[in-house]
Amino acid sequence: MSRSIAVIVLAAGEGRRFREVAGADKDKLLADCAGRDGAVRSVIEQVLVNLPASLDKRILVTTEARPQAMRMAQAYGCEVLSIASTGMGDSIAAGVAACPDVDGWLIVLGDMPFILPSSIEQVAAAMADDAVSVPVLDGEFGHPVGFGRSLGARLQALSGERGARPLFKQGRVVEVVVEDPGVLWDIDVPQALVFAQA
Repeated sequence: MSRSIAVIVLAAGEGRRFREVAGADKDKLLADCAGRDGAVRSVIEQVLVNLPASLDKRILVTTEARPQAMRMAQAYGCEVLSIASTGMGDSIAAGVAACPDVDGWLIVLGDMPFILPSSIEQVAAAMADDAVSVPVLDGEFGHPVGFGRSLGARLQALSGERGARPLFKQGRVVEVVVEDPGVLWDIDVPQALVFAQA
């Protein structure tokens, strides 16, 4: 029996730190970024390209302020969910509420373009009903994070800026050890657009 896992790509945040450096009109999700395959794409497109084909239930959560990201997501087979809030908790809750009947949710951040597809597949494979599945590099938790079905109601109860980290204490945590610095690499400032192997 195959499990149904929904990928929820969070792309509603304002990227304040990035804008402070790059300029108020610069959206980090649309910034050019050379992927680990060498191809230059926008940050959000790199994220979408890296989603394994086996994960075909995909939802991008964003705001009306990001029409380009919406079009990009649709081109990559995502449903688009537009919300008014930019808070991570609100985004997760809305994404989970949009597909409450799946077996689990894989939360992917729209500003993490360097995660290898194999790392995403490993986290998805480790998902279980009662567990939080998280990639670990050198002892540090990264992304994406998988949440089993039993955590659905708690995910839908999230709100505001706060993400799902508190749920780690409420479920069994399955640590997926990876050799992928991409699981810790987010684009907070323009300098982060260039991936440097440690």
